[in-house]
Amino acid sequence: MKTDHLLIIRFSAQGEVAMLVPVVSSLARQYPDLRITVLSRPFARVFFDELAPNVGFMEADLQGEYRGVKGLNALYRRLIAKNFTAIADMHDTLSSKYLRMRFKMSRYRVEHINRHVAERQKLTAQNNKKLRQLSTAFDNYTDVLVRLGYPVELDFQSVFPATGGNLRLVSEEIGEKKIFQQWIGVAPFAIYKEKVYPPEKMEQVVAEIIRRHPSCRVLLFGRTEAEQKVLDSWCARYKECTNASALLGSIDQELIVMSHLDVMLCMDSVNMHLAALTGIRIVSVWGATHPYAGFLGYNQRMSDVVQADMSCRPCSVFGNTPCLRGDNACMAAIDPITIADSVERVLNELPVQTGV
Repeated sequence: MKTDHLLIIRFSAQGEVAMLVPVVSSLARQYPDLRITVLSRPFARVFFDELAPNVGFMEADLQGEYRGVKGLNALYRRLIAKNFTAIADMHDTLSSKYLRMRFKMSRYRVEHINRHVAERQKLTAQNNKKLRQLSTAFDNYTDVLVRLGYPVELDFQSVFPATGGNLRLVSEEIGEKKIFQQWIGVAPFAIYKEKVYPPEKMEQVVAEIIRRHPSCRVLLFGRTEAEQKVLDSWCARYKECTNASALLGSIDQELIVMSHLDVMLCMDSVNMHLAALTGIRIVSVWGATHPYAGFLGYNQRMSDVVQADMSCRPCSVFGNTPCLRGDNACMAAIDPITIADSVERVLNELPVQTGV
């Protein structure tokens, strides 16, 4: 009897690919005899390579080897050799549409994601805005699987055991977590400035957290050179701060450290979705975007969301639309103490740790 072999396509972006992890993990556990192959860009390998025994990963560089129609045809020829029995297009962009067209012409079972474009447009409309919760990315992913005959219940908890990742695999400068010490992650940046809380105000948040918890350790996350300069300046002013990203060489190492945080403070960003894969609580700060668009981190709580109630919000689904007002008032309206209080509440709700 032929083994079912499902191809899942999602090329980008990093946050949305990370959101696919809980879905694929749950699917793999609930259908142990189903072979699953995830097709994505090279950066995504870290998410799926060791996710489950029946999950494989194929990388495709759409800007290089598989660029354009000629490249996609070459990719299709590579894919059909894998003997897939069903295709799940979780992206619905030009590249994935072309591939699924080729599969359909060859009579494969093919389903694709519903991105609910009309509903998103109503949510972000300047006039007559319809502010309501839309289906989440997780709902949209699982809906595709249902239509292919694989209903799945999301039971994913973390990419690590309950004790977290192995800190011995990362830089010695990170060290082991002391039993009395709270580790607080801060990832103050996002790819679009409309989603970034002003760094000078975020520094006030960090200072307030340290004032309340003088024995804590604040681990900072950021990738670009400009972000690193800001984080390094904070580390120079606060001995409790460590620029974790400067010490960690890869996403999998960042995930290990995140799994030991008591709480992560971040924007609507990739780091929110990475931290969510480790099962920790996340305080997320939202500006131009809104959790109602369906991109809140996996298993996160609306009560841990910090946002200003403004009639113009949200003005964007992904944050790539310039502020209509031109002043990013939705971020400026949030008091640093409000954010610090949210972090404090989460810390107070955590179970008390005991140790020898």
